[in-house]
Amino acid sequence: MKHARQIVIEPIVSEKSYALLDQGVYTFRVANDANKIQIRQAVEEIFNVRVADVNTLNRKGKQKNDRRRRTQVKRPDTKRAIVTLVGDDRIPLFES
Repeated sequence: MKHARQIVIEPIVSEKSYALLDQGVYTFRVANDANKIQIRQAVEEIFNVRVADVNTLNRKGKQKNDRRRRTQVKRPDTKRAIVTLVGDDRIPLFES
């Protein structure tokens, strides 16, 4: 069984994710093999909040050109979790 910090890797910092903060919705990069139940338990354990809903999405890695080697390189596939918290729960890490 994975530790909570191995499931939730890092928060996603973008304009779209910051726009959702007012609604109690947070976005994280998570382990590719993690399911919604594991993500829910990990977020609740790490940040001591109650999770209402978890949505996940898999993102394919892009093909990029490596100019030095003149080859194409594939970026890794990633998985994101969009986590909605219960009521007035907040994660202070994101609050400014």
